[in-house]
Amino acid sequence: MDVVNFAKYLYKKIEQREQDISMVLISGGVQNQEQYRQLVGEAQGLSFAKEEIKSLLENNADYDEDTLRS
Repeated sequence: MDVVNFAKYLYKKIEQREQDISMVLISGGVQNQEQYRQLVGEAQGLSFAKEEIKSLLENNADYDEDTLRS
């Protein structure tokens, strides 16, 4: 697996986890304040990681606009 494919795979996994967290928060599935804080913190970390991956890929010669969507 080359670096671009690895980054795409990781990016998609991060997006899926962000969606999972969003669904828990939106559907009222949070049990308590501690869980809420944990989920929001995780979402913030995932968002940061996703932006870093995107930034690194944009600097790669093999990157184009559709790289992360394919």
